Amino acid sequence: MTPRPSAAGSQMAGKLGLTDRVFAGARSRKLLATVESGLDRVEETLALELRVADALADATSRYLYEAGGKRIRPMLALLTAQLGDGATRAVIDGATALEMTHLGSLYHDDVMDGADVRRGVPSAQTVWGNNVAILTGDLLFSRASQIMSRHGERAIRLQSDTFERLVLGQMHETVGPQESDDPVAFYLQVLADKTGSLIAAAAEAGIVFSNGPERLEEPVRVFGEKAGVAFQLLDDVIDLSADADETGKVPGTDLRAGVPTMPYLLLGQRTDAASRELHARIDEGVARIADGAEPELLDDPLARLREHEATQATLDLAHQWSGDAIAALEPVPDGAVREALTRFAQAVADRSS
Repeated sequence: MTPRPSAAGSQMAGKLGLTDRVFAGARSRKLLATVESGLDRVEETLALELRVADALADATSRYLYEAGGKRIRPMLALLTAQLGDGATRAVIDGATALEMTHLGSLYHDDVMDGADVRRGVPSAQTVWGNNVAILTGDLLFSRASQIMSRHGERAIRLQSDTFERLVLGQMHETVGPQESDDPVAFYLQVLADKTGSLIAAAAEAGIVFSNGPERLEEPVRVFGEKAGVAFQLLDDVIDLSADADETGKVPGTDLRAGVPTMPYLLLGQRTDAASRELHARIDEGVARIADGAEPELLDDPLARLREHEATQATLDLAHQWSGDAIAALEPVPDGAVREALTRFAQAVADRSS
C-alpha cells in the first residue's frame, strides 16, 4: 500500500493555519467540512493518477507528493466551486491536474535552482540526478494534460495557457532582466507568471468546472494571481528564515543559488553605504559559491538581510498585493465563500508575522 500524505484537515492546518484563519466564524463551518471532503477526494484522485506501471517512474512521480504539501490550489478550486454546482467530478479532476502541474514544476525548479531540499526531504535530483528529475516533471505535466483532456476544449485551453505562463516565467527568471527593464517590476511579472498563474487557474477552474457564473471567472482569476504574488513575496521573506523547519529548505536557498529575491532586489535600490556594502557582500558570496566555496559563507550577510529594512519593505509589498486581491472580489456575492477567499488573501500575506 502506497503511503499517502496527511489528511486534508491537517494539510490545511499547516504553516498557513488555514483551518483557523480562512474558515473562522460560524457560517464557515459547513463550508470547511465541504472543502475538506473535496480535498480528500483530490488526495484520492492524486494517489490514483500518479500511479505508473514503470517502477522507477512510479517512485519518482510520487516522491514530492508523498513529502506533503499545503494543497493551496485544490483548496481554492473547491472554494470557488461553491459559487456554482460545488465539487463536481470535473472540479476534482481540474484541481488534481493543477496540483499535479504544480508538483511537476517543483521538480524542474529544484534542478534549475540547484536546491538540495524540498518539503523537508532531499530534492529529487539529489536522489536520482538532474535528468531523471526533469523527466519526472515532464511526466507529471503530461499526466495533468491527460486529466484535463477529459473535460473538453475549455479545460485544455486553461491548462495550456497556464503552462505557457509557467514556462515563460521560468525562462524570464533564468535569463534575467534586460538593461531597459526595471528589476523589481520584472521580478513581479515573473512571480505573476510562475506562481500567480497556477493559483489564478485554480480559482478560475472552480467556477468553470462547477458551471458557476461566467461573470465571476475574471474576478476570481485576478484574485488568484494577485494572491499568488503575495504568497511568493512572503516566501521570499520566509526563505531568509533561520528556521529550516519553517521553510522545508536550507535558509537562504534561493539567494545562495544566485536566484534574486525581492528583499535582495529592494536592497539593491538602497543608496546608503551599509546597504551597498551588504549588497556587494552577497554578490561576492554568490560568486564564490558558484566557484565551489561552501554556501555557509553567506550565513552572516543573509542574517543581516533578514533584519534589513528591505525585508520589511517586502512584507509591505506582500500586504499591498493581498489588498489588491481582496479588492478584486468585489463582484463576488457576500457570503461564506467571499469571506474565506478574503481571509485566504490575508493569510498568505501574514505567514511570517
